Amino acid sequence: MYDQNQDSAIFSGNTEEKHSIIGKRLPRHDAWEKILGETKYAEDYKLSNMLHLKILRSEYPAAKLLSIDISLAEQLPGVEVVLTAKDVPKNETVTKFGQTHDVGGFAGFSRTLADKKVRFMGEAVAIVAAKDVKTAAKALKLIKVDYQPLEGVFDPEVALKEDAYKVGEEETNLVCNYKVRKGNIDEGFKQADVIVENTYRVPMVDHAYIEPESGVAWMGEDKVINIRAATQVIEHFRGIAEILEIPHNRVRVIAPMVGGGFGGKEDITVETFLALVVQKTGKPASLTYTREESILAHSKRHAYVMKYKTGATKDGKLVAMEAKLIQDSGGYIYLSPWVLLYSTVNATGPYDVTHVKVDTCSVLTNNTFGSANRGFGANQPCFAYESQLDELAKKLNMTPLEIRKKNFLHTGDALATGRVLEHAVETEATAEKALAALGKPTEPWAPHIKIGQGLAASMGSYGRNNFIHDTSRSYVGVELDGTVVIRCGVQDIGCGQCSSLAQIAAEVLGVSLNDVTVYYGDSALTPLAGTTTATRQLYMSGNATIKAAKVVRSNLAKIAGEQLNANSDDLVFKDHKITAPDGNSLSFDGVIKSCAGQGGELYAIEQFNAPAKDLINFKTGQGQVFSDFTFGTIAMEVAVDTETGKVDVLKIVSCFDVGQCINPLSAEGQMEGGAIYGLGYGMCEEVILEKGITLTHSLGEYILHSSMDVPKVQTIMIESGGGVGPFGAKGIGEPATVPAAPAFSNAVADAIGQRIFDLPVSPEKIVKAIHNI
Repeated sequence: MYDQNQDSAIFSGNTEEKHSIIGKRLPRHDAWEKILGETKYAEDYKLSNMLHLKILRSEYPAAKLLSIDISLAEQLPGVEVVLTAKDVPKNETVTKFGQTHDVGGFAGFSRTLADKKVRFMGEAVAIVAAKDVKTAAKALKLIKVDYQPLEGVFDPEVALKEDAYKVGEEETNLVCNYKVRKGNIDEGFKQADVIVENTYRVPMVDHAYIEPESGVAWMGEDKVINIRAATQVIEHFRGIAEILEIPHNRVRVIAPMVGGGFGGKEDITVETFLALVVQKTGKPASLTYTREESILAHSKRHAYVMKYKTGATKDGKLVAMEAKLIQDSGGYIYLSPWVLLYSTVNATGPYDVTHVKVDTCSVLTNNTFGSANRGFGANQPCFAYESQLDELAKKLNMTPLEIRKKNFLHTGDALATGRVLEHAVETEATAEKALAALGKPTEPWAPHIKIGQGLAASMGSYGRNNFIHDTSRSYVGVELDGTVVIRCGVQDIGCGQCSSLAQIAAEVLGVSLNDVTVYYGDSALTPLAGTTTATRQLYMSGNATIKAAKVVRSNLAKIAGEQLNANSDDLVFKDHKITAPDGNSLSFDGVIKSCAGQGGELYAIEQFNAPAKDLINFKTGQGQVFSDFTFGTIAMEVAVDTETGKVDVLKIVSCFDVGQCINPLSAEGQMEGGAIYGLGYGMCEEVILEKGITLTHSLGEYILHSSMDVPKVQTIMIESGGGVGPFGAKGIGEPATVPAAPAFSNAVADAIGQRIFDLPVSPEKIVKAIHNI
């Protein structure tokens, strides 16, 4: 029976003691500062004579911008400057994200401030900088904008039509399209004894992080524009510099601890607005979005329409899967091509399907723009393919676990893209353990209460696309007193990215976690480590850090080996000592001093390059896109009130293969948080738009769970050791959220005997399904 009071993390598999620091439940190195409220976030930084910014945003989702009169706003006492599109040195930007393919460009067009044409409600039109927020807000009301509202287009399927309203300046609303072909789909459906065909829809959802978009900027004495912002990407300094038309090295971006990102701070948010004001005035500036502004104007998880046709033999073998995915990009492209590519690779899930045909496309509309959100394109198709599996199981009179076990991919099998899974694939084990932990169904406590159980399995990549040749750099050095310093451009968004690097270095060098200090997230002072996105930092920066730490260890081992008359490869670094096989040892700091005295190097900067091989052929959909995947399963039990449609979630079990757990506390937190984050997607979260107009303006209308709405999440971690991260780790941050929504949906369907094909599975939809309305 499920015990709400038990320790959440349960380990299965490779649990032998083989490390001193890695795998231990150690408090993060920054834990006490956060608990005591001492951690400084972006808005906590104040400068004298600082200007406060407010952004004027479009009232319309589609309109011509005929004129802007800022004269009254400029005359308001306390207003320093008002900026419009004409004041932006390079207002129109095309960001290249790697090579361009004939399937559609990996390029995102954007404008810093709207000019001539508005493409979504909330698009930035003007910037006001004033002595205080109240004055800036008053100035916004004095700006007169002459709009000519246009018809717009808000349905991605309609937007694909030749005569549809054109969102941008292009001749088409089609952003890009991809495909995957395996076998012969017509032959596959001929072999099928049972076929299910359904259309699924998922909405845009908000990131709803605790810390809204925020930052402060100032001009340094060296004429460098410094920006301290809540960001997942300090390397945006390049893009900001290009918009300002100044050299890259004249912009510095610093990322303090970030109060949640989930992909919403992967794109530029406040940084360019701040830099423009600093460049124009020479004065420091501050900008923090209100919650309403954050919901209105920053990116969302993409809405999709997904049409699936799936065929199986009478014994449950999947022989055909045809999928068409239509992605709503919203008003601008941003990361839509990347997200769609992830969806394309994930369209068949962790299953071996004989014949596959997948077609996907991204479409511009006049809705709020979509971009990165936790799971990055894997969540949407998971809802569809896991619903299809349960529908097939029902028709074949099989259990959901039975049909999945007949079709799970295993190590050595190939995805529909032809990519052979050479690393650990433990999906079947995760499904068995998750369902076993869920236990027998709870007895209903009233006639109108129906109990349902559901599970969903998934695969999620960690690390970015191979064809962009991703890199990360890390510095590891030792001080004369035996303490360790790491310098790495990692942005820590609350997931313990910095602490993971500290544990890795501590393990390699044989010191305690308290002896390691991490300097992070400064484009001018830390080696660049790439984005904190795509569940890549542990994989990329972790591998860079372990490389650097091993170089330092090797340098010290050479000196120690000479003094101990031992082979340097046989030495053990542990507990601040370096010990030879015969038991003789030297103090760690003593060896450091000896090395320094001989002119030896006490630091190393190393770069880790993600492998790039067997790259995908965009004409056939065959090849390799990602270095590896994390596989797992979430199982849930729900109680549905058939009179009101209200659902109580009684149990949640999350089981994933994490490869090697660096810190169980952090991994457990990611699995718990991922399950709850994904549950919101399935149960209640939705950005509601009516012809491009946002109706869910605040957290009063945009519904989130509270701590009272969900049970404790039981986590089960398998340690296969089969990841490509440091010590065999796999990434868990984003994969942990992917199967939660379909697990919830499948549990509700099990309870009421009816499937709901659109997320969220709300009480209203449940009542309508029960009564066939």
